[in-house]
Amino acid sequence: MKNSISTIALCVITLISSLQLTAQKFKSLDKSPMDVAAFPNSYKISDKIVKVIYSRPQLNGRDLMKLAPPEKIWRTGANEAAEITFYKDVIFGGKALKAGTYSLFTIPSYDGDWTVIINKARNVWGSYYYKQDQDIVRISGKTSKTEKNIEAFSMMFDKDMTLKMGWGKTVVSVSIE
Repeated sequence: MKNSISTIALCVITLISSLQLTAQKFKSLDKSPMDVAAFPNSYKISDKIVKVIYSRPQLNGRDLMKLAPPEKIWRTGANEAAEITFYKDVIFGGKALKAGTYSLFTIPSYDGDWTVIINKARNVWGSYYYKQDQDIVRISGKTSKTEKNIEAFSMMFDKDMTLKMGWGKTVVSVSIE
């Protein structure tokens, strides 16, 4: 009986110790944390039309043109390429797009509108594996300037389902119907 109790106690102590070690090995917060934007944007509405998952790099005094170089393919955020899911067929920037999950890439331009790309590749790191032959839609995203600096790259949908992407003093807008 004493051996059984000792064995059980040893197993419990070992289990508790391993749980404590595991709990202490959680990684620290990501410097470019993931976020999500959806339409409708109320958490109380589960019947979404579109949702985008992306990482939010920070300027931290750096030059936007170095982080999102002009005329080069950009993952539209940090880490993995942004992933956009349409739960219904839509008109994206004037072009028909079937429901599905895609990667969202952009080509920044600081003299005019940005190119916004819906690509069929999924689960890709950055834009290193981007292939133009997998593009489904390429449209022009209308750019505008803000007075207030946007420190962290951000995405949102406004009340008419326009996708807004902002960073620094640049905002790129794409209509969705």
